[in-house]
Formats: sequence, C-alpha cells, structure tokens
Amino acid sequence: MRTVNSWPGGFQSEVSVRAGDSAIRSWTVNWNWTGSQGITQLWGGLHSGSGSSVTVRNESWNGNVAANGTTTFGFIGSGSPATPSLTCSGS
Repeated sequence: MRTVNSWPGGFQSEVSVRAGDSAIRSWTVNWNWTGSQGITQLWGGLHSGSGSSVTVRNESWNGNVAANGTTTFGFIGSGSPATPSLTCSGS
C-alpha cells in the first residue's frame, strides 16, 4: 500500500496485489486501521468489513493474476494517511 495523494482530512492510496510463483484466480487483502481512518470510495476491488477491520476482494475482471504478476486497486480514505500492515491470500 502506498499513499499517492493527501489533503487535510483525506488521502488516496493504491494497493498492489502480487501473485507468487503460481497464478491465482482470486485474491483477498485484509488490514486493520490504527486510527480513525475509513474508506469513502474504492475501485478495482470489493470492500467489506466494519470498524477498523477492512477486507477487499477482487472484482470479477481482475481476480486472475499470472504467476509473478500484479494487479492493483485504489481508494479514497478519510482521516490521516496511513500504511497499515496488510495480509493477502489467493487461490
């Protein structure tokens, strides 16, 4: 995850999802905000979760990622920019 823009009270971030040595058909990224951040708009993924817990799953068109390939999703966040620790799983 990287912050690509920020302003008072908000920020824009991009997350890269990378497949390992094998191709994947779907992916899920999870993280927990450390402050009062939230997602107000997201593209390239399906957002769920509540409170500080965030889950983003692939869209139907970007779940297939070739071996060692990447795809990205982005979002607009509220609050101060943050780069939490992410966990990613794929199948």
